[in-house]
Amino acid sequence: MERKDHASVRDIFSLPVIVAALGYFVDIYDLVLFSIVRVPSLKSFGLSGKELIDYGVYLLNMQMIGMLVGGILWGWLGDKKGRLKIMFASILLYSLANIANGFVSSLPAYALLRFIAGVGLAGELGAGITLVSEVLHTRIRGYGTMLVASIGVSGAILANVVANTYEWHNAFFIGGGLGLLLLAARVKVAESGMFKAMEEKTGVSRGNMFALFTDRHRFFRYINSIMIGVPIWFVVGVLITFSPEFAVELHTTGPVSAGNAVMYCYLGLVFGDLSSGLLSQLLQSRKKVILLFMLLTVGAVALYFMQEGKSPQFFYAVCAILGFAGGYWAIFVTVAAEQFGTNLRATVATTVPNFVRGMVPPITMMFQFGRGFFGLESAALMVGSICMIAALFSLRALEETFHKDLDYYEEFL
Repeated sequence: MERKDHASVRDIFSLPVIVAALGYFVDIYDLVLFSIVRVPSLKSFGLSGKELIDYGVYLLNMQMIGMLVGGILWGWLGDKKGRLKIMFASILLYSLANIANGFVSSLPAYALLRFIAGVGLAGELGAGITLVSEVLHTRIRGYGTMLVASIGVSGAILANVVANTYEWHNAFFIGGGLGLLLLAARVKVAESGMFKAMEEKTGVSRGNMFALFTDRHRFFRYINSIMIGVPIWFVVGVLITFSPEFAVELHTTGPVSAGNAVMYCYLGLVFGDLSSGLLSQLLQSRKKVILLFMLLTVGAVALYFMQEGKSPQFFYAVCAILGFAGGYWAIFVTVAAEQFGTNLRATVATTVPNFVRGMVPPITMMFQFGRGFFGLESAALMVGSICMIAALFSLRALEETFHKDLDYYEEFL
């Protein structure tokens, strides 16, 4: 599908956009599924008490390490081999890994499959956003990436429903099956015209990740693109993940489930991504909208810690507000893709969100360290403040990319 000189609503709902959105839907389903089924799955191996946390963290870290490895691998291949091939290769890998996960009978096998699934999960979003950004006209590409993210994050809601309805093995089978069904849509999807034009050129270096670190200006563009997304994963990795513990600290009047907190957070993300995408098109600016949603995040975090003695229902409502405020995820990845030329775009768009996810371990380590000295609430507020201040400085340094023509190449010395 070539990018046209005119834009229409029909282009927004074109097959590449729909396939990228459904791919991200399955991606998010599988990404959060382990967190939801962690306890019942580990109990089936005879673990209990502190072991549920220790092995849960270990398995989650294996998945995150896989995503870091996969982010680099798929990003490089996306600029070398094409956006479409990588998007579907990643879907195939994590689908097969999750089906195999349903048959797992030992903890080492469980860990290996979470790593393999993580490698697969790393590739879909970056390749999908890159493809959509390149096939849609400049004036409407924000709508396309908005649709991808909005449909995609709703996969977390399905994951919670499935995990609460079916036994954990079957939840993995369903996720893998959904991914394999999606592959059937590949037949009629065309590659990005920009990538095909680049393939025909000689002397253009593609997927050279080292080039991101050999030029000062390019390096800071890359780092700043990563840092603006960190507050979102501070919220998910700390406030939502440890919601049961925070609920006790805040004297919530009843028990709070981490699975429900995740579901309500991602429900908020659906509406946040829709709203931020529409507002970005209305204001014709990416940076203004990201700034607005960062400020909303500050307000939502403040509300989170002010809900002393409230009901679990109120707590979940605040989780939804936190999710809404973090709903600039699609614009964040779009901005990263728009900062770089066609020969580095997939590398950046794929590695950036995975490096943001990879910030979760150091964020949680800082939180745990601070917790020992200052307590649960103060540690979270300090870590969150560091993440937000770094993100605001990074946003200020990035260029506005709403009207930017993406048909250009990065030049390497």
